[in-house]
Amino acid sequence: MSTAESSTTDRSPAPPLPESASPVAWPAGFKLTVVVPVYNEQRTVAEILARVRAVPIPKEIIVVDDHSRDGTRAVLEQLADWPELRVICKPQNEGKGAALRTGFAAASGDVVVVQDADLEYDPNDLPALLGPILRGEADVVYGSRYLHDEAQDPSFLHRFGNRLLTWASNLFTGLRLTDMETCYKMIPRPLLQSLDIRQNRFGFEPEVTAKLARRGVRIKELPVRYESRGYQEGKKIGWRDGVNALYCIVRYRWWD
Repeated sequence: MSTAESSTTDRSPAPPLPESASPVAWPAGFKLTVVVPVYNEQRTVAEILARVRAVPIPKEIIVVDDHSRDGTRAVLEQLADWPELRVICKPQNEGKGAALRTGFAAASGDVVVVQDADLEYDPNDLPALLGPILRGEADVVYGSRYLHDEAQDPSFLHRFGNRLLTWASNLFTGLRLTDMETCYKMIPRPLLQSLDIRQNRFGFEPEVTAKLARRGVRIKELPVRYESRGYQEGKKIGWRDGVNALYCIVRYRWWD
């Protein structure tokens, strides 16, 4: 059996835990790193960071500003007194994947998760996603927007594109994911930092999925809440990113 074929993806019928619930007791000294790539999110960045900060998990928050031009940096400067917050400002815009590489390299937590700087994903789902890793039930956890409630995303085109990319990814990796493109990928830091991530934009999602599959890690999916936003509200991914994702699915199945 190939490495990809030996990878498994569990599906849980349970809904996300309530906001106040905690899946397990945190090990002594445990810390979660939340990496937040930011580009021109002046309207939402303070609120999403406040939501992340309020989640009852020992954590550090690493914000990587990808050379925003809209006042995002001024908003971040107002949060400089938060002890758990670190802001890294890039000298030029390079894309989400490049921003994530910067954040991952700076991470010091036991487990790392990505949080988009808009308000589409609810940080209150993070404790539930962390549970299977701390309990030893999975090596990596993906938060799926479509596992139990596909209608959370009202855009047929978006759902179709995600379904196509996830299907193609599953075909090449041997996984059985429902949402390969999800932002919420929770990965132990040593494993994540051992991956040579090369994509600068949204190709990060299929790239990291393919490389995890090649390692034969146990990936578990859990449902998460999702409130989609449109391009008029700042959504940045486009059809060219979809084409590149297909390229990444094929490329990273076999090559780094």
